[in-house]
Amino acid sequence: MNVKILLVDDETALIRSLQPVLIAQGYGVDSAGTAAEALKKAKDTVFDIVLLDLGLPDADGKEIIAKLLGLNALSILILSARHQEAEKVAALDQGADDFINKPFNIEELLARIRAAVRRRKNEAVKSQEFESRHLRIDFLKRKVFLMDEEIKFSPKEFDLLETLARHAGQVVTHRQLLLAGWNDPTVDTQYLRSYMALIRQKLEYDSSQPEYLLTEPGVGYRLDIDFEH
Repeated sequence: MNVKILLVDDETALIRSLQPVLIAQGYGVDSAGTAAEALKKAKDTVFDIVLLDLGLPDADGKEIIAKLLGLNALSILILSARHQEAEKVAALDQGADDFINKPFNIEELLARIRAAVRRRKNEAVKSQEFESRHLRIDFLKRKVFLMDEEIKFSPKEFDLLETLARHAGQVVTHRQLLLAGWNDPTVDTQYLRSYMALIRQKLEYDSSQPEYLLTEPGVGYRLDIDFEH
């Protein structure tokens, strides 16, 4: 699979340092320094992943997420120095798949890219199962197995877990989970926290130190997966 990445950032130093690293990993890489340039390139080329900075000189990065997805971008990963929770939530709700804060560890970025590539492959085959480490989820039969032992989940617990598993490795916002579980994004998030606690009790060896179901404070939750290194 020849993965093409568009790096959208006005920091030329970051592009100069990151581009050769990505090329060394076997990715095809192009870059853009403005929103207008990014949209122009996305019209002409199908990009598997767009690494998008929110602070562009001619637009807020959030404003072009939907446009990029409407063109030829398949997956968007936000690179941002904005650490406010509201910024992350807004970008994810606009359609971004994940975010990573600047400054970032290059190995973490590469792991997030690999996870995005795997998600694309899974979507292509429309997998009816999720499997990572000792966890296996059968979407068709609505069954969950931990170390080959079936774990009973209520219908709402399964709906929430399925949503997380179908977006494994990326952040799922509170709003997305409330829609999945209650079909209503205005439901009190305390109900969601209660269900997440129940799911943790069933999945985690130590729910106070979760390995599978991770909290992204103020944003949502992430079902962690084994990243390849």
